[in-house]
Amino acid sequence: MAPAKGIMERLNAGEVVIGDGGFVFALEKRGYVKAGPWTPEATVEHPEAVRQLHREFLRAGANVMQTFTFYASDDKLENRGHKQSYTGAQINEAACNLAREVANEGDALVAGGVSQTPSYLSCKSEADVKAIFKKQLDVFVKKNVDFLIAEYFEHVEEAVWAVEVLKQTGKPVAASLCIGPEGDMHGVSPGECAVRLVKAGAQIVGVNCHFDPLTCVKTVKMMKAAVEKAGLRAHYMVQPLAFHTPDCNCQGFIDLPEFPFGLEPRILTRWDMHEYAREAYKAGIRFIGGCCGFEPYHIRAVAEELAAERGITPPGSEKHGMWGAGLEMHTKPWVRARARRDYWEKLKPASGRPLCSSMSNPDSWGVTKGHAELMQQKEATTKQQLKELFERSKTH
Repeated sequence: MAPAKGIMERLNAGEVVIGDGGFVFALEKRGYVKAGPWTPEATVEHPEAVRQLHREFLRAGANVMQTFTFYASDDKLENRGHKQSYTGAQINEAACNLAREVANEGDALVAGGVSQTPSYLSCKSEADVKAIFKKQLDVFVKKNVDFLIAEYFEHVEEAVWAVEVLKQTGKPVAASLCIGPEGDMHGVSPGECAVRLVKAGAQIVGVNCHFDPLTCVKTVKMMKAAVEKAGLRAHYMVQPLAFHTPDCNCQGFIDLPEFPFGLEPRILTRWDMHEYAREAYKAGIRFIGGCCGFEPYHIRAVAEELAAERGITPPGSEKHGMWGAGLEMHTKPWVRARARRDYWEKLKPASGRPLCSSMSNPDSWGVTKGHAELMQQKEATTKQQLKELFERSKTH
């Protein structure tokens, strides 16, 4: 059952659309996704886990249920020794069913998503890469998703190819790059990236993943300025990390030595999310969500900050006093004294790690599409290949 209003109708009316959070990281922590391949077999193997996470994001205020189809292309499902238990079509179809089931429990849209491919990184042809997107797209058309997202692209060239394929359906298309203010991995600026995507047919453009919320908002502002200067029109989206990344280079958090298993000290608080939501809204961004690290309570904070603009408070706020108001019921007086907005807005949380620095030195290998080291393979990474990587890492 399709919702009464589609994504373009909502955005054209100036409504705030709230996306969901980061399924890959959230389900890895819960034991349903394997770090490394980061592929979404859980839609078939553990549908109850995926369904529950969708439901928690819906309750937190999200009104877009994005299909858990990240890296669900066949070339990624059989990359570097990863054994393909299910086809991409099976995973994508199960993901669509789960997203629609939960979306129907509220006023939510279903977005079918495709992401960057190992084939592009391995310098396969435009036709080869587009054929991979087309194979995923066939399932989204069959399941009649409400709109489509090309997300998590490090290179605007591949994202443009994805948009060109997705546009063939006639459904609304959003395009989201995983870039920061320095641009894509070939040095194309955020503004030029956005212009190319809009010209390719994307109606919504923005960024997701790789950088923290305020960095992502800054990047989308650069996109918006360039699109407007070019005399084009688009809506804008942002779905950042829930981690502080002031020390990242152009590759984002993947270059941080803490990626992926030591990022917890960098997690944004719910109060940081209030600031993010407000800054995104002030920048003219109306599709606001999250990516890796975002849990339902983060999305709830976004929904609470923008409750007046949206005219609704999420069901998840029934058990959450705004700005700590529920602490008025605490037994300890010094905790009751924290039941106020100015306390939480001014708090500078300590990490409790006296021997740790506040910033890291990111790896800077400078490897991207076109480099031999990034050529992908079906076979497992060999011990010799690992030995060479271990040795190289000592020099960075």
